[in-house]
Amino acid sequence: MKENTLNGQSADIISENIQKLKQIFPEVFCEETIDFEKLQAVLEEYSDDDKERYNFTWWGKSQALRLAQTPSMGTLRPCKEESKDWDTTENLYIEGDNLEVLKLLQKSYHGKIKMIYIDPPYNTGNDFVYKDDYKDPLKNYLEMTGQVNEGGEKVSTNSEASGRYHTNWLNMMYPRLRLARNLLHEKGVIFISIDDNEIDNLKKLCNETFGEENFIGNFTVENNPKGRKNSKFISVSNEYCLVYAKNLNFAQFKKVIPKHAFDMAMDENGNFIRKSGKRVLVGENFLNNPIKDHSSDKHYSVYYNANLNEIQVLKETSITDCNNELIDAGFKRYITYRENIFIENTYSQQMLVSLFAEGKLDIRENKIYEKHYSEMMQIKSVLSNTKYDAIVNNQKILFELDLKTTSAKQALDKLMNGNVFDFPKNISFIKTLLNLNTADESLVLDFFSGSSTTAHATMELNAEDNGKRKFIMVQLPELTDEKSEADKAGYKNICEIGKERIRRAGEKIKAELRENQSKQPSMLQDDKTVNQDDLDIGFKVFKLDSSNLKKWNPDYEHVEASLLDSIENYVDGRSEMDVVFEIMLKYGIDLTFPIEEFKVGGKKIYSIGFGALMICLDQDITTDVANEIARLKEDLKPEVIRVVFRDNGFKDDSVKTNTKEILRNAGIDEIVSV
Repeated sequence: MKENTLNGQSADIISENIQKLKQIFPEVFCEETIDFEKLQAVLEEYSDDDKERYNFTWWGKSQALRLAQTPSMGTLRPCKEESKDWDTTENLYIEGDNLEVLKLLQKSYHGKIKMIYIDPPYNTGNDFVYKDDYKDPLKNYLEMTGQVNEGGEKVSTNSEASGRYHTNWLNMMYPRLRLARNLLHEKGVIFISIDDNEIDNLKKLCNETFGEENFIGNFTVENNPKGRKNSKFISVSNEYCLVYAKNLNFAQFKKVIPKHAFDMAMDENGNFIRKSGKRVLVGENFLNNPIKDHSSDKHYSVYYNANLNEIQVLKETSITDCNNELIDAGFKRYITYRENIFIENTYSQQMLVSLFAEGKLDIRENKIYEKHYSEMMQIKSVLSNTKYDAIVNNQKILFELDLKTTSAKQALDKLMNGNVFDFPKNISFIKTLLNLNTADESLVLDFFSGSSTTAHATMELNAEDNGKRKFIMVQLPELTDEKSEADKAGYKNICEIGKERIRRAGEKIKAELRENQSKQPSMLQDDKTVNQDDLDIGFKVFKLDSSNLKKWNPDYEHVEASLLDSIENYVDGRSEMDVVFEIMLKYGIDLTFPIEEFKVGGKKIYSIGFGALMICLDQDITTDVANEIARLKEDLKPEVIRVVFRDNGFKDDSVKTNTKEILRNAGIDEIVSV
């Protein structure tokens, strides 16, 4: 039986990477340390001692890397009163510095995020809130939420006069992107909005972080069609969105842009097919190879009688001689040729006959095409504002791609009843990105979430296609300007704006869903019809803070008092539920997993994930608790079970020993104390 004390740290990325290296190159380890000379010898063919080599570096890069790899001792405290649908939602809203939050999410969400979208602070020389402290990032965050440092100076300026204009921005982005990559699913993709100031540096940074081979593309996004009036030479009307895959070999994009209705026509079966871009199967062909063997499966002539809707497929050796008997019977001959020689047909004879039987051939005057039913086309690298009639699901609709910042602002102002946030992203843009690679229960992360456009877009798209996508929003509670309309409306920081937007947007989406469904007879509803009661428009709020447990959050400045204080495990003002969620986080359990409460002898047992984790944090625990946990194990039958007790919670040592024995006999192999 394993008994230990739970570590208060987030995932130790360096230690995990060292273990991976040890499995690959065990010979370079000596007494648990790396012999770098041996490692260099093993990799001699790939090593380069030349000082003049291509690399991308800047002042502070090594410190930024260490910052990404340093475990966090913080935690995320639940805030039920600011949440919506706490008991049922699987969405998260997290307040805090995203650097520390990303560290804390490493265990619970490693390799689980299907899509990351971020719109980080653009390096414009104006306010630049994120200023990291390499010595104590958590303490730095707690100070930074007041927007002043210990000396009372504002910490949010990154002007060109600072001398490290690009450096400061890179040092902010580098550790966050490295941590974000760990969270991406193998099929996951990250989208990063950016403007001209840092596009070059961001691409180099992403090439290093995600791998140049995983670069998917760069969207040019027309977010300001009128252009910026303050531009000196060129009126800038666009920004960019860089796209990288976790692993390009596994990433997939759906076709999400519908064809224009004018390029679609209805066939004899009442289905829309493409007019242009159809594949030529039989007819003049400048791409396929000349016929060398007349017995080839791709060599044949097709005779078609439109009145009988019948085809005959023959092997012929002469391009000039046709079957006159069939011609006289009303058949028309189709051959694949070029410059008076036979050319291979696109498909085999069997395939062509099969397509004809299925009604999938478009037979014209001189050529036979394959019907192209696809209504969607591949997304292009230039995204422009557009509106046109399109065919979707065999129905004519009005398709609109709205990328404008102005219309996004107007929509948000209307939703929030006032001007509370400048330059939000457009929902239409985010939904397009979501549509490219998410479906079903995909997990979506935005760790510069701002006004929560990504959450809004996720809920709206779920309402349209019956998706079950879940979101995680992370935002620094940056204070609003005291003179701003947001502050006057009662929003003291950006997080308050983001949370309220999700609340209002969710209710608006449900109301629109009810209205639309009331107009449709139930017989017209299909598998994609959304049950409004199943639509998740809630979110659980968590806030970054120091650990709830004193031994994970020691007071080094008052050691003696801290030691005397340690009899009581919890930090003053922290609740038992704070500790439960901290344990879940340290164990790497999804923060939205169900938590059930059971009581025995006045003591409370928390069951998380249907028994995967059992926690009892009461004092004076007796063996009754152990017996109840054993019973719950039999009822719930979890695949894995861990039990966590308060370190000093047992009534006496005898009870502690007997508890271990009871749990061991019940087949519980892991007991942990906090």
